[in-house]
Amino acid sequence: MSQRPLTRRAFLTRSAALGCSAAASPLLTPMTFAAAPGDNRLIVIILRGGMDGIGVVRPYGDPAYRALRGHHPMVSDTGPVDLDGFFAIHPALRPLMPLWHAEQLGFVHAVSTPYRDKRSHFDGQDLLEAGTPDLAQGLARDGWLNRMMTTMPGLTTRSAFAIGRDNMAVLSGSAPVSNWSPDSDLQLSPQAMLLAEMVMAEDPLFSAALKEAYGLAGSDGDPVRSLASESEILAEMQQNMLAATRGGTETKIAEFAAQQLRGATRIASFSLNGWDTHAQQYKGLNKALGRLAQVILELKSGLGPVWDKTAIVAMTEFGRTVRLNGSNGTDHGTAGAMIMAGGAIRGGRVVTDWPGLEESALYKRRDLMPTRDVRAHAGWLMRELFGTSVSDLESIIFPGLEMGSNPHLVL
Repeated sequence: MSQRPLTRRAFLTRSAALGCSAAASPLLTPMTFAAAPGDNRLIVIILRGGMDGIGVVRPYGDPAYRALRGHHPMVSDTGPVDLDGFFAIHPALRPLMPLWHAEQLGFVHAVSTPYRDKRSHFDGQDLLEAGTPDLAQGLARDGWLNRMMTTMPGLTTRSAFAIGRDNMAVLSGSAPVSNWSPDSDLQLSPQAMLLAEMVMAEDPLFSAALKEAYGLAGSDGDPVRSLASESEILAEMQQNMLAATRGGTETKIAEFAAQQLRGATRIASFSLNGWDTHAQQYKGLNKALGRLAQVILELKSGLGPVWDKTAIVAMTEFGRTVRLNGSNGTDHGTAGAMIMAGGAIRGGRVVTDWPGLEESALYKRRDLMPTRDVRAHAGWLMRELFGTSVSDLESIIFPGLEMGSNPHLVL
């Protein structure tokens, strides 16, 4: 009796038996990177949940601050760390102070996207990643970082990486990018690898995708080919996926990003969750900032000689209310802060047109007033790192944006 040829559909259907988890495959799980001409690197970190800017970079020199946030000791050996006599950072960021003193850490304060009033995480993140002035355009399929890449010559799929399990809309679009997730180990027995190559051989697109998957899956140091049995491979992959759901993947993300950026990759983006602090903010913010500090230090260590050519920018969809609520948390607000790090950053500064915290100076008498569009600061970073033209930034990358004066964020 003749045997029907094995199709791609049949191969994927049987892949679990072969020890290949399609759900965890790099072909199907996102992390985004991109390669670009030049030596400079850009890492964009999306802080999902709405980071409380005045809880992270505290304006303790503003006379209204203490009445709004309580009579806690502001600057001490264990409390917030003074930056410049007016601002202090949350104690969880204390490990980053050597970067501040080396002028490789900085902050931008009282900034926001054009998003106002509805305060939805989903809409706010859509607008942040789309980089457009309103939600009608913000729900477009491409992101501002990808649009920036379309203005640059010589891009390859290794130029940019989107990293992690979250969909990185900021890098979605027509420019080529690669995706990787720390829980996307692709492990195959030698027989399964040979079978996959035979099935995909007649289709150039699938063959290229499989080759890229092998490369990505092996590039984090874990081999693709395994001599273990199929049941052992499947069990190990399930363990990896279970570990990912428990958290603690940030270090692996930073390690992989640094590894790629030491090579041809020039742009990387990933997200960190845990910034929605409606109740007992001191607990949630402490944990989230601790993870962010660890990621930045891991990137510095892993980037090695290219750290001096790297700019890291951490952005969030909106800030939070200036007053604590009844649960010692903060609710969704408007203006917030942006965090920058890297050897290419002109740090040691809090860049801001500070609006003040008096009630009459607040937005809707509840939120920190936005004094500048956060997109302008991202735009000037791209201008200085990659030479992107102001006309492209204001018309293609951030349509409708007026860049304004250059804050000189890059050395």
